[in-house]
Amino acid sequence: MASEKDAAALDAYSNKPSSDSEVDVEQGVPEKPQGPPPGAFFDPRENPDGGRQAWLCLLGGFCVLFSSFGWINCVGVFQAYYQEHQLSSYAPSTVGWISSLTVFFMFFFGPVIGKVYDNYGPRYLLLVGTFLEVFGLMMTSLCTEYWQFILAQGICASTGASILFYPAMSSVTTWFYKKRGAAFGAIAAGSSLGGVILPIMVQKLIPEIGFPWAMRCTAFLLLFMLIIANLTITSRMKHVVKPVVVMEFIRPLKEVVFDLTVAGAFLFFMGMFLPISFIILEGEHYGIDYSLAQYLVPILNAASFFGRTIPGFLADKIGRFNMMIIMDAFTAIITLALWVPGTSHAAIITFAAFFGFGSGAFVSLLPSMIAQISDVRQIGVRTGTIFAIISIAALISTPIGGAIIQHDRGSYLDLKIYTGCMLTGGTFFMILARVKQTGLKLMTKV
Repeated sequence: MASEKDAAALDAYSNKPSSDSEVDVEQGVPEKPQGPPPGAFFDPRENPDGGRQAWLCLLGGFCVLFSSFGWINCVGVFQAYYQEHQLSSYAPSTVGWISSLTVFFMFFFGPVIGKVYDNYGPRYLLLVGTFLEVFGLMMTSLCTEYWQFILAQGICASTGASILFYPAMSSVTTWFYKKRGAAFGAIAAGSSLGGVILPIMVQKLIPEIGFPWAMRCTAFLLLFMLIIANLTITSRMKHVVKPVVVMEFIRPLKEVVFDLTVAGAFLFFMGMFLPISFIILEGEHYGIDYSLAQYLVPILNAASFFGRTIPGFLADKIGRFNMMIIMDAFTAIITLALWVPGTSHAAIITFAAFFGFGSGAFVSLLPSMIAQISDVRQIGVRTGTIFAIISIAALISTPIGGAIIQHDRGSYLDLKIYTGCMLTGGTFFMILARVKQTGLKLMTKV
């Protein structure tokens, strides 16, 4: 336990504006606070930005993102497969609840998991998360009824993925500072690789060995990746057990910049998963053969590899909020300009690639943006808070999309327009969050 003197110093330092340490205004504002922080406590400016343990933690984070978010990126494959096989008697909006719950539970428990991480570190969370995700997928292999898919895949496996996701992201924060954007981009690339390999693997295995064993093989692969993660992920920060204080979860919502960032992320999330969930079905609707349509999600995820890595590297150079706005705007424009009018095979495939690149930056940049406006000792709670809020968007977006398709008598035009509007709204609020920090100065790194 820290001494009372150190605890007082911690509180004093944590009350300093977090933006001072991260916003680099070119008009003479220093990139870092001047002088050392008071007291002997964790200072993120001393993060090594490299070294054996830092790179091992990065490897473990990559494996976690492959197994958690990479799996989540496959929801479109299962939306299409269940709707055409086990759950063919259900409406698209009903089947969509499986995908929505999968994404929802991936993020909803963020504040609780974040608090546990802040108190105890990553070790126990990684063990519990590994068990729940692998167990959930094994149980999915036995499912035949709608409610069984909801429990096994929609709740159990995704909750395990959530318990893995937060400690992996938060632990990397303790090892990197100047290269934090690039580090998040590197581990987020794991979700892209998982989003390419896993759907192709499942789709190829099902005709050969059947759905049950295809799911079991997937679970064994994820178990292997998660064993690596359990052996390599560590936190450089000393974790001190503190009582749960409800205000810890509410306090960030009193900050205008945080609120605007949450609003932007919420609206962007409302649109981001709709192409992932419905692009296979849309492709088949416009005449793309299933043998080609099944590769639309892997194409999207393959392009997101570059969307997660390149913007993360550039964000350290030009600013994380700046980079997020650029990528969000690109995603909204490509949706409205290409996906809405596009009905040809070439247009849909091209959109999948461009959308993957644009939306891929969201996953890698958002945690580094939250870290930028937060005290690193509260990064678990604050990151969890924002992801818990936007999990509501993930919960309702796919059923809303399915209902729009039904209302439009099977047409996808209204869905595509709705998606573009949500992405545009998210971009607008991200711009407001930047303006709140720096005004209208365009040449400001933030």
